[in-house]
Amino acid sequence: MPNQKLKLRTRLTKNLITGRNSFIDISSKQEQDLLLAVNDVIIKIFQQEDFSSLNLTHKKSIVLNDIIKNLKERYSNTSFSTCFNSSTMKPDGGLLYLIDHQENMYPILIAEKKNQGTNDLREEEGLKKQAKGNAIERLGKNVIGLKTYTMKWDIFPFVCFGDGCDFAEGSSIIDRVKTMAMYGNLNEESIFPTDNSFLRGTFYFRARKWSRSEMFEKCYSIAEKSIYHFFARYGKQNFVN
Repeated sequence: MPNQKLKLRTRLTKNLITGRNSFIDISSKQEQDLLLAVNDVIIKIFQQEDFSSLNLTHKKSIVLNDIIKNLKERYSNTSFSTCFNSSTMKPDGGLLYLIDHQENMYPILIAEKKNQGTNDLREEEGLKKQAKGNAIERLGKNVIGLKTYTMKWDIFPFVCFGDGCDFAEGSSIIDRVKTMAMYGNLNEESIFPTDNSFLRGTFYFRARKWSRSEMFEKCYSIAEKSIYHFFARYGKQNFVN
């Protein structure tokens, strides 16, 4: 078992950093920083005494039919469908899962990274401002789908890091983000249902770029709390080796 665990850790680390061998393809610098932060989370999890024998896996996407399968387990009398069996969602930082002894997977971290706004650069170049972009609208689809996916576990271990001048204080775009957060406060952690059973998710948005270390710190907090949530819900003995 120790050798198998070491191989798993090495494979996760290698694939997150290099993007090779099917786990994650790194398409941009901002995505790379987030993926490296997720990799740092995996390393720290295995360094903790409580977590050192856990099984984890990282997926770059989720098939919509898998989400529907979850929904049918909870809402057996409701119909659900997709148009294509191959449709997926691909959050920028992928999905990190905890695995139990029966090979069931439980999401402990789902991460996104969005940058929006070039008017600060255009102003420096003496150019006219452009209309604010729509990266945030594209994010909304994933928020809805992923929140639906995790409802059965009463947890939403989702975080999005947004930066760029469109997210400066006072920008109207911020209210679009707040709408996705079900009008909750931004820049604070929200993993579990509120008193009104809202699963909001966590949204860290500002003009200044998020660093790898900052994203790691906040991602680890979510992953750690999520692991303990599943320990409490299903029993720690079902996860540790």
